[in-house]
Amino acid sequence: MLSDFPITKRWPAADPSVIQLYSLATPNGIKVAAMLEETGLGYEAHKVSFADADQMTPEFLSLNPNNKIPAIIDPHGPDGKAIGLWESGAILIYLAEKTGTLLPSDPLKRAHSLQWLMWQMGGAGPMFGQFGFFFKMGGAAFEDKRPLARYTDEAIRLLGVMDAQLAANEFIAGDAYSIADIALWPWINVLTGFYGAGEHLQVARYPHIQRWLHAALARPASQAALTVPS
Repeated sequence: MLSDFPITKRWPAADPSVIQLYSLATPNGIKVAAMLEETGLGYEAHKVSFADADQMTPEFLSLNPNNKIPAIIDPHGPDGKAIGLWESGAILIYLAEKTGTLLPSDPLKRAHSLQWLMWQMGGAGPMFGQFGFFFKMGGAAFEDKRPLARYTDEAIRLLGVMDAQLAANEFIAGDAYSIADIALWPWINVLTGFYGAGEHLQVARYPHIQRWLHAALARPASQAALTVPS
């Protein structure tokens, strides 16, 4: 039951029968919103405001002790029991398995999709995030520019890896759109969007990424996810 989760005291559910999403429209938050939109699962989004330090409150920490968004509660989890989950990659896999969508059933294709999902979780996401900090956010004021140079070089390297993969494949893990694509496109989008780093990273040099990103952003689920929670 949702009432078993203390977080629902701070963010009450209007409809306790649907998935509860606790998030913000950051790349990691957008991933899960996009997945929920793609699957058509009913959900209710609750804004976790960084400005108000919502992620540090006891209620939020009761669901995610790592104090990061996004997190979810599915009132209809395994064996019909409510389940709380955090870490965007884990949530994507859970929702894919719950709905039988966006993760191939073929063992080889599934392994490739999970491989690129982990590449995003362990490489592209953290490195692009660090780059954004030193290029756009608080780190931009640092006099020592070595951190920015380091993360610029790594971001460029990762973009090259990704562009080469997309040169040979329509989608990041092969011939079908999957959770690997959903995990990646919000991070690529933020580089030229909020970070404003398109020229700095020479993103135009990666035509296959541009083609792929345009297709991902054109999906109705992606467009909806960009504003969740509103």
